[in-house]
Amino acid sequence: MSEYLSEEIVLSVKHLKKKIGRKWIIKDVTFEVHAGEIFGFLGPNGAGKTTTIRMLVDLIKPTEGVVEVCGYPVHQKPEQALRYVGSIVENPEMYNYLTGFENLEHFARMLPDVTEERIYDVTKTVGLDQRIHDKVSTYSLGMRQRLGIAQALLGNPKLLILDEPTNGLDPKGIKELRAFIKKLAEEGLAVLVSSHLLSEIQLLCDRVAIINNGEVLTVGKVDELIGEHSNITVWNLNPLDEGARWLTNHPKIKRLRDTTMLDDTLIANLGPNAIITEMPEELVSQMVKTMVIAGVKVEGVQRVHPTLEQLFLRMTEGESIE
Repeated sequence: MSEYLSEEIVLSVKHLKKKIGRKWIIKDVTFEVHAGEIFGFLGPNGAGKTTTIRMLVDLIKPTEGVVEVCGYPVHQKPEQALRYVGSIVENPEMYNYLTGFENLEHFARMLPDVTEERIYDVTKTVGLDQRIHDKVSTYSLGMRQRLGIAQALLGNPKLLILDEPTNGLDPKGIKELRAFIKKLAEEGLAVLVSSHLLSEIQLLCDRVAIINNGEVLTVGKVDELIGEHSNITVWNLNPLDEGARWLTNHPKIKRLRDTTMLDDTLIANLGPNAIITEMPEELVSQMVKTMVIAGVKVEGVQRVHPTLEQLFLRMTEGESIE
C-alpha cells in the first residue's frame, strides 16, 4: 500500500445525511480523503454507497452535512469544487458507434481547455493507445471501464471517484484495474473506490470507511482495523477440559464460541480438542508454559488475523456482503 504523498485533504465529508420522505437513507457519513491515497468506501448493496456518492458529485442534494473538494463546498460552489473531480457513478456510458477517441473528443468539448494532446495523454495513461481509434463496440468490458476512467481524467482532477469499478470484470481485468488505480495514486491523485467486494478493498486500499444502513461504522487504515481485532487464538489441547479450565480462569482470556472471525478453511479444520479464545498476544507463551507444567498437552496454537470480511460480519452482525 502507498503512503500518503501529502497531508493535503482533497475530499472532506462531514455529517452527511439524506432524508427521503420520512425515512433517513443516509444517517451520518463523515470521512476525509488525502492526496495520493486510495480510500475504500465499503458496504453491502443497499448500504447507501451510491446515494452518498451522488451527493459528493452534486447529483442530489443532502438534507444535512457538508462536502468539500479542495476546500470548496460542493453544494454552495459546485463549479469551483467539481472542476477538481472526475467520477464514474455506476457504469460508464459510451457511444458504441464512435471510436474511443471520438468519445473522448465529445466529452472534452464539455470541459474547458482540454486539448487533443491531453486526450492522447489520458489514453496512454489508461493503456488504450493501441485501440483508441477502434469503435467502442469492439471493446471488452475492461477496455470500456478504462475508457470511462480516461473520460474522468480528462479535466486533470485531483479526486477520482469510482463507484463499483470492478463490476462485471473477470479476474484478469480486476487485477489490471487494481494496478492502474495504484499507479494513479502514486502520481498524487486521491482515489475514492466504492465497493461491496471485501477482498478487492483489502488488496487495493490504504484506508477504508465501512458503511451500513446509511451510517459509517468505522474509518481507518486497513491493516490497523484488522490489527485491532487480531487478538484471537485457536488452541488444540489434550485433555481439552483441563486446558480450557486453565485458559478461562485467567481474567484477561475469554472463550469464544462465535466463529465469525475465522475463515471457512480454519473452521473446517477445527478438531475435537480445539478451543477459541480472545486474549492479548503477550499472554500466549505464558499460558503455553503454564499448561505444559500442569500436564496439558498443547498440540497446536495459532494466532488468527481476520480479514475485512470477518471484521465486517462482526461489526454488522452478519449482514450480507461478498
